[in-house]
Amino acid sequence: MAEEEARSVTVVVPSLLAKVMDDQRELQVGLEEPATVAGVLDRLAADYPVFGRRVRNELGDIRRYVNLYVDGEDIRGLDGTGTHLRPGQELLIIQSVAGG
Repeated sequence: MAEEEARSVTVVVPSLLAKVMDDQRELQVGLEEPATVAGVLDRLAADYPVFGRRVRNELGDIRRYVNLYVDGEDIRGLDGTGTHLRPGQELLIIQSVAGG
């Protein structure tokens, strides 16, 4: 298990998304080279299709109310979904919640 974690990123999701991911708030996702945010999202969407639809639209773009951060940095200020990932990094997914 430790070897697997050494080649993976930690994906942290909000409780609303965790409900469609077997109630997991934190997942270890193994990396394939070259590892990108898009690749990690593809792997998660393959295992959790509802997750995929809630995070990306039909064109594959990140939905406007979803924010992704790699080690605390917004991917919009990096290379978007093309942002490269290294083992041990954290991908945080946050959904904006509207209300009033």
